[in-house]
Amino acid sequence: MRAARIGTCGGSFPGVAVTDVALIVRPAESDDWPKLRAIRLEALTDAPEAFGSTYAVAAKLSNYQWRSMIERSLYFLAERDGNVVGMVSGGLNDRHPGTHWLYGMYVTPIARGSQTASLLVDVVVAWARAEGATELYLHVTSIAERARAFYARMGFVATGVNFGMDRDPRLIMMTLKKSLVDG
Repeated sequence: MRAARIGTCGGSFPGVAVTDVALIVRPAESDDWPKLRAIRLEALTDAPEAFGSTYAVAAKLSNYQWRSMIERSLYFLAERDGNVVGMVSGGLNDRHPGTHWLYGMYVTPIARGSQTASLLVDVVVAWARAEGATELYLHVTSIAERARAFYARMGFVATGVNFGMDRDPRLIMMTLKKSLVDG
């Protein structure tokens, strides 16, 4: 059973919490930086081709930089029984003014195949809708077949815009979008 609650969460953006029995998806708070750091470093080790950053760069960030990332960006953490099992971020994209984006989604291997990924997408969709967005965009690498199939099940479609990743142009990024308009 899934339930969503939308309200304010300490900042100027709408806060969203989504639960699935023992699974909680909630906005990250500044004191969550060690949790964000741990899951992000796991993601960069487990699926380095999926992210624009690298483990080497992220591992060098200071505690202050991790805390600042949470304070200036919208991160959500998925927790099961107190353990972080996933992350996602929602935000705007300076290269595409006025658009809302899903960034940096990751689900730890032990939580894959559960509702964790769906709930992470749901929480970003809820945030984008609360912001008045009619579409949500994301980038996914072309070699991430499982992720692409998941996003298709979630209603994302390819826009036809593909490009080489900044840090490694051999990795092709595909731009996907999901309509947030009911109907």
